[in-house]
Amino acid sequence: MIQNHIRNFCIIAHIDHGKSTLADRMLELTGTVQKRDMKSQMLDSMDLEREKGITIKLAPVRMSYKDYDFNLIDTPGHVDFSYEVSRSLQACEGAVLVVDASQGIQAQTLANVYLALNQDLTIIPVLNKIDLPAADVPRVSAEIINLLGCKEDDILKISAKTGEGVIDVLDAIIDRIEPPIGDENAPSRALIFDSYYDDYRGVVLYVRVVDGIINKADTIEMIATGAEGTALEVGVLQPTMKAGVDLATGEIGYIVTNLRTTRDARVGDTVTTKRAHTVSQLPGYKLVKPFVYAGFFPVSNDDYQDLKDAIEKLSLSDSALQFELENSPVLGFGVRIGFLGLLHMDIIHERLEREYNLDLIVTNPSTDYQVILANGETVDIKSASDLPDVSRIKEIREPWIKGEIVVPQTYIGAVLQLIINKRGRQNSLSYIDEQALISFEAPLANLLTDFYDQLKSVTSGYGTFNYELDSYRAEDLVRVDFYVAGNMVDALSVMAHRSESQHLGREVVDKLKTVIPRQNFQVALQAAIGGKFIARADLSAFRKDVTTGLYGGDVSRKKKVLAKQAKGKKRMKRFGKVDIPSEAFTVMLKRD
Repeated sequence: MIQNHIRNFCIIAHIDHGKSTLADRMLELTGTVQKRDMKSQMLDSMDLEREKGITIKLAPVRMSYKDYDFNLIDTPGHVDFSYEVSRSLQACEGAVLVVDASQGIQAQTLANVYLALNQDLTIIPVLNKIDLPAADVPRVSAEIINLLGCKEDDILKISAKTGEGVIDVLDAIIDRIEPPIGDENAPSRALIFDSYYDDYRGVVLYVRVVDGIINKADTIEMIATGAEGTALEVGVLQPTMKAGVDLATGEIGYIVTNLRTTRDARVGDTVTTKRAHTVSQLPGYKLVKPFVYAGFFPVSNDDYQDLKDAIEKLSLSDSALQFELENSPVLGFGVRIGFLGLLHMDIIHERLEREYNLDLIVTNPSTDYQVILANGETVDIKSASDLPDVSRIKEIREPWIKGEIVVPQTYIGAVLQLIINKRGRQNSLSYIDEQALISFEAPLANLLTDFYDQLKSVTSGYGTFNYELDSYRAEDLVRVDFYVAGNMVDALSVMAHRSESQHLGREVVDKLKTVIPRQNFQVALQAAIGGKFIARADLSAFRKDVTTGLYGGDVSRKKKVLAKQAKGKKRMKRFGKVDIPSEAFTVMLKRD
């Protein structure tokens, strides 16, 4: 295919603004998928994606229209996968920006527009869902003009559901997006923008060839990881795999390799061939580092090996997933896993339970902390129970994020109050038509559990939120431990700011009181910082009336029986074991 007749583009939008529906219409109108084979959300292959109505894994597809080859990448819209989105944008020359005509510009729309502008992409603004009764075309058009500085005529008004106006989008892609530029005779360089593990074929790479050609059976090398392999098959996706002889300059396609794990071929790495070798790497590669950690434990210890095997299989196809084995005196053997965010954690949790039939206990999610010891050494801890002895610690640093919230102007006060409650600081406040854009910074740990739910609550569902990791800052942090019947439960330990520790301790202890069942003896639930207890609640004992069999007689008989009962309870308290239900380990997730 001549380079001038190739158009590489992606669709970017906020969650639920109609990315996948527009992709469906394009596949239909270009004849890539026959009408009888068509189903909604064609490119979303996972059941979870269909249920949640979101794109989790990006999907490339090749379409032919008017003698042109269109390479479309349907990207995820969620903040957890923003690095994947940025790599996908680097594989394209243009982006179709989809905005819902009833909801207008939202946080993820802004984040993706900034990513596209950073990559110097041509942006085609598209106003979707104009057929809805709630659509407000003039208002949302004004928002787009304000954001992009484009003209009213540049905005395409469509309904992806009915297909109205989608042909204009296809024509605009030909007219407005530049063809790829690359040197066919230069050494081979291709950008990996996604990779996954296939049980039968090995690692499959989705690549954009920037220079040169990659042939079938070429020996390939990843420049960043140094891994070598063979291109067993090359081809394009239409949307199923269609094998070819080679992938030429400017094309987007797949390479089936003989690599055994995606850790050898990470997103953002550069592929070159032994035949036309180069050492110049494409820009923008970084190692994706998880910053949300949670412990996964099987309900029955017999399932521990199954859990370990399942996570090893999942990590083959998800290079961002990092895990290490963990042992808890209360929960037994388990695995501590690192995630890119809470949505990533939810997806892995559901996949483990569904695909591998596991019954799991998940501990409260936490972030990682940098601990500077008195001797100058830096230690990374992923769980509060790993914190070294306080006497050895010089300072503890926690991760802070930079966030943006887009919200109607009437809710500004409530959102600012929410940010302050989370120990955040507002940086700036600007306006996009009737919407306000609030920029702020806050500690990540305070936003992990229920910030998004609270934001939706105080803004009646209109607030949208986007964030990125900023830096680690030294704060006055302490470890809060929880004791059940005098025994410390390390899986419940959390890191907290000293100013919030007392309130947090009381809150969790009260929550545990409602979750842990009553016993035959009194159970003390306590929160402590070091050796000092800061909160306590007592679970009262079940009391059996042992005096029912006594009819009259001397009161001493009654006292004797009650004393015997008290003695038994005392003994029970010493040897009795409290069974802690799995809900107790997720009390932080459901604070309210």
